[in-house]
Amino acid sequence: MTDMRTFMLMAALTALFLVAGQLLGGQSGMMLALLFAVGINFWAYWNSDTAVLNMYGAREVGPQEAPELVGIVTELARRGGLPMPRVFIIDDASPNAFATGRDPEHAAVAATSGLLRILSREELAGVMAHELAHVKNRDILVGTISATFAGAITSMAQMAMFSSLFSNNSEEEGGNGLGGVLMMLLAPLAASLIQMAVSRSREYGADDGGALMCGNPLWLASALNKLESGSRQIPLREAETHPASAHLFIVNPLSASSVAQLFSTHPPMGERIMRLQQMAANQR
Repeated sequence: MTDMRTFMLMAALTALFLVAGQLLGGQSGMMLALLFAVGINFWAYWNSDTAVLNMYGAREVGPQEAPELVGIVTELARRGGLPMPRVFIIDDASPNAFATGRDPEHAAVAATSGLLRILSREELAGVMAHELAHVKNRDILVGTISATFAGAITSMAQMAMFSSLFSNNSEEEGGNGLGGVLMMLLAPLAASLIQMAVSRSREYGADDGGALMCGNPLWLASALNKLESGSRQIPLREAETHPASAHLFIVNPLSASSVAQLFSTHPPMGERIMRLQQMAANQR
């Protein structure tokens, strides 16, 4: 069900991309934006893991520096049939975690020092299982693809502000001045909403997969409850500077006052916890 929903959302992004190109600049405007977005996202595909880890000042750790964390990830990777990912710690009091990497062979998981401080071993296993489920489901790749289309649509809107896409030549190619203005205003918003929905659907899938991988849905449910409260009290400082990376984290790292909360990439926490509790009840 999650895969079908994601496919439908990706199809919606593709359709929006084509409509935006046609309205803003006809065939030439669409191709120019596509080439621009593909170039950026090609780089991101190969380097996004390093870039985001550097952005948050993550440091790689091994069994000697973080025996409990590395031991849990090792056991969960074995259970999930995954290659052992690289393990990182982010020195930040805000409790959170994320996974990155273009595929399971090039994956990394990162946890903040705040998360390690407040979670029990079982809760930590639930969180790391959630992140490894993202890796197993190749959610990072899905996010990259959706970002490609969303970025291309936004680029078209920006080009419409600084170029002559509404010229007679553009109209002859199929562009439409009024439609272009509307798309310039509405396309980035629509792309953000669709990208948000893609991320939300994948969070539910990672909750389900993580609960199965660690063996007890209530471990993850308990962890989410603590992380929700903790992240509200202590927002992740770097995420406030780079809100576009918020979708990577297991819980929304942004402060409640942030405008970016209007476009939260995370489903309601109460619903996530309720789903996990229901899963645990069904296993009895």
